[in-house]
Amino acid sequence: MKHLPRKRFGQHFLADQGIIDAIVHEIDPRPGQVVVEIGPGLAALTQPLVERLGRLTVIELDRDLAARLRAHAHLSVIEADVLRVDFRSLSHTLGGAGMRVLGNLPYNISTPILFHLLDFVDCILDQHFMLQKEVVDRMVARPATAAYGRLSVMLQWRYEMESVLFVPPESFNPPPRVDSAVVRMVPRAAPVRVDAQLLSEIVQVAFSQRRKLMRHTLGKWLSGRNFAGDFDTQRRAEEVPVHEYLTLCEAVTPPPASSRH
Repeated sequence: MKHLPRKRFGQHFLADQGIIDAIVHEIDPRPGQVVVEIGPGLAALTQPLVERLGRLTVIELDRDLAARLRAHAHLSVIEADVLRVDFRSLSHTLGGAGMRVLGNLPYNISTPILFHLLDFVDCILDQHFMLQKEVVDRMVARPATAAYGRLSVMLQWRYEMESVLFVPPESFNPPPRVDSAVVRMVPRAAPVRVDAQLLSEIVQVAFSQRRKLMRHTLGKWLSGRNFAGDFDTQRRAEEVPVHEYLTLCEAVTPPPASSRH
């Protein structure tokens, strides 16, 4: 029976064989690697991946698609909302040597998925995702550009990223109303260790009124925490590079309780 794309799941199925081949080429899957695919859908990407890997774990929310996928002898199917999946536990289940994560993410929840995976970056080797091109542009944006924002800072803190492939709407069935792109995300080997929640708060406050100088937003927030350090708030949030946000976060973070006397 033909599967009709479900709008509530944001389903747009990849149908262009040339694009599929190009994505597989960028991922470069090797036999024996632990790979998890999010949202395999009609298995357009799944099939060539499992042919190269020998075994593949997939996460699919749609129960009808999950049932179809279970008929494939070389797939392990997790029927679940990806936002509820504990990837650290999954990594241990699959061997604990780190895993590669990929997928054509539902565009309506792509940002929550990216932030969810940020909590498990230490057990992931790399990520390749198809996303709305506008989101990819924001992920890889440099400071002092219109696309640079909270997503840029939070992800560039933990990943080296690059946009590796442009994908036009006609590559899908049904075609989305936006251009798409594939992004490669490789966890940084030695990231600056900061409090993720605090960094998120700092960046969110900084970009809350991005057209204004930060003295109106982050400056007031810092004053409320009695911050006496050196940070120039006479700039807009988009002018501040990632490393300066990290340095600020380190300076704002209070010392551990054990070191206070």
